Amino acid sequence: MAVIETTPRASIGTQTSPFATFFQAIRDWNDARVTRSALNKLSDRELDDIGLTRGDIDRI
Repeated sequence: MAVIETTPRASIGTQTSPFATFFQAIRDWNDARVTRSALNKLSDRELDDIGLTRGDIDRI
């Protein structure tokens, strides 16, 4: 009887390619940019409701 494993294995000690690292950095930067843009559109009261101030947005 043949067995086919369909669940992904946790890879230990695998190396990621420089291209994957580069594109992940671009995705992370874009996610932060979109988040900052959305937060900047909120009013001061809305920011206060989620526990942020305008000054906190730059650190995100």
